[in-house]
Amino acid sequence: MITEMVDIRTPDGICDCFVATPHGRGIYPSVIIYMDAFGPRAYLYEMAKKIAHHGFLVLLPNLFYRMRRAPVVNAKFPISEADMPTVRPQLMSYFEKFKPEQTMEDTSVFLDFLAKQKHALPGKIGITGYCLGGGLAIRAAAQFNEHIACAASFHAGRLATDTPDSPHHLLDKIKAELYIAHADNDSSMPPEQIELLHKALEQTRLQTGLQYEAETYTGATHGFTMADLPAYEQKALERHWEKLFGLLERTLKTGPSR
Repeated sequence: MITEMVDIRTPDGICDCFVATPHGRGIYPSVIIYMDAFGPRAYLYEMAKKIAHHGFLVLLPNLFYRMRRAPVVNAKFPISEADMPTVRPQLMSYFEKFKPEQTMEDTSVFLDFLAKQKHALPGKIGITGYCLGGGLAIRAAAQFNEHIACAASFHAGRLATDTPDSPHHLLDKIKAELYIAHADNDSSMPPEQIELLHKALEQTRLQTGLQYEAETYTGATHGFTMADLPAYEQKALERHWEKLFGLLERTLKTGPSR
């Protein structure tokens, strides 16, 4: 496997990214990882490498690059619950400045970058997002619907709110296959939002033929895939891998994008 840190120039600056390629021969479908709020770090690099090990070229960008290069959090991982009072203010300072539409502008650049990689298979790509990145994955699938074959969202919050820009309003634009996993103990995605999202998904399926699976992981909390955070839940992480690899294999290695 080949891993490297690369700087990708965007209209707003330089986005520092991690890239993992299975090895120096052949071509592979591409996958973008949209990070959680804690940013690129050793654990996310390991996640990227695990996806690459299954035969995908993986790009993990630092979506907070406008504010700081990775690592974006001043903390020692793994982070414990006792560390969170120190970490939360750092995260809030990023959320106050972060704009999803900027990541959509960046995604256009990321797609161009991947299209130029000699080991990247031409055609559609996949996206998987966590926490903050889960909602972005859905937005990208809508905005770049001719380029995205599949999008996965794990423990994302505020996917179905009463705001005009809520992600659930974008479902009718999506051509990708979706997989969405909630935690049953997540204040950022309460039961009423889950219900509203699932109704919107099903209505869209009937209207446009949207392919999706959405489920709630029991005994899980927000952030359940992150083994370096207090919310980690091993069984939920394992199910995440099973569902994610099934989605990627089905849509990128055997699907029409090839």
